[in-house]
Amino acid sequence: MKRKIVEIDEELCNGCGLCIPNCQEGALQIIDDKARLISDLFCDGLGACIGHCPEGAITILEREAEPYNERKVMELIVPKGKNTILAHLEHLRDHNEVDFLNAANQYLKEHDIDMSKEGFELRKPACGCMGSMAMDFNIDQEEANEAPTADSGNPGRLSELTQWPVQLHLLNPQASYFRNADVMLTADCVPFAMSNFHARFLKGKSLAIACPKLDTNKESYVEKLASMIADSRINSLSVIMMEVPCCGGLLAMAEMARQQAGRNVPIKWITVSIKGEVLEEEWKGLSAK
Repeated sequence: MKRKIVEIDEELCNGCGLCIPNCQEGALQIIDDKARLISDLFCDGLGACIGHCPEGAITILEREAEPYNERKVMELIVPKGKNTILAHLEHLRDHNEVDFLNAANQYLKEHDIDMSKEGFELRKPACGCMGSMAMDFNIDQEEANEAPTADSGNPGRLSELTQWPVQLHLLNPQASYFRNADVMLTADCVPFAMSNFHARFLKGKSLAIACPKLDTNKESYVEKLASMIADSRINSLSVIMMEVPCCGGLLAMAEMARQQAGRNVPIKWITVSIKGEVLEEEWKGLSAK
């Protein structure tokens, strides 16, 4: 499986910063007067930053993908200096990537690099990119058991959403909440048509939403879904779409991703009417459950 990622020529970069606002993932920062990719984990390879670099210092490389390895990333980050290391650690922390942050800290410890002297604090907020900041909504189990559900008629906790963001372009397919998870891929319109979407379908699942008709760069959708299957080793993928013909593209993308990933994860196909009725449910895959 190939993956697209940003590469910066630091000799051409003049540190103007025009690329920074166009990185939706918050993966670019100006550090030591140069644009730096502080975490390729969050780079989606869309290349929105390229058109805003007047020096032509940013290019997109396509390379064979392998599971994200924090130690290998640290090997690339450390030579760029403590300011880049600090930005990378803060980015991991603020995106709630605890496992990767622990791996980074272990690497620094092994190499006698003390970032506490540089002002790094585990709980101090640093990154303000809320729109794409990965968040895992950990709810106390006792509280969750007692909370009203969406179909109980009570004005309590109505949402079964367990993470943020949810739009597939913004999602990191290797985020912690996708590892060994049951994933729900839904067309944008479905939750509006179904009054009980949260209680019936979303509960206990990680979520991705997309529109196969109106969204652009759907090739990246296939790549992200393939990474969820191959790298995050998701347990199952449920695809829920409207009965309208254009929604069929969502299932096609899921099946292409499964083929690209080379792993026969079970896919559940669910079709909903424009009035919110479930018309059909079917498992697709040898290991369907």
